[in-house]
Amino acid sequence: MLLTKKTEYAILSLVAIAKSTTPKNVDLLSKELNIPKPYLAKILQSFSKSEILTSFKGINGGFVLALPPQDISLLKITTISEDKAITVFECSSTIDSCPSNKAHNCNLWPTLNKLQLKIDDFLEKITLKDIMA
Repeated sequence: MLLTKKTEYAILSLVAIAKSTTPKNVDLLSKELNIPKPYLAKILQSFSKSEILTSFKGINGGFVLALPPQDISLLKITTISEDKAITVFECSSTIDSCPSNKAHNCNLWPTLNKLQLKIDDFLEKITLKDIMA
């Protein structure tokens, strides 16, 4: 499992937005967090499309959280920022979806699947509010 800079930037941005009492615009966030503006804009747009952020246009526009910080899990953040569920291993999430149809004979899959479930559970329990603390 590799969390990319995109996820790091997403978390940093969401924390900054959550701590703000007014909408945060991309220009300001980009300068505060030292994140390239075009890259940050794309990240924030994906969270807006996923209804984690609400965007406002105009001179006082910017982004605000659409949900309370305690309702935004790290699992949700990583899934949105990476455009997919993060995985520990390149394998199917269920035995029945194994492309090789050999999952029933695989000694590795059950152990790695247990690890994936624990990681998913851990990431689901950590919220943006926890990260802000």
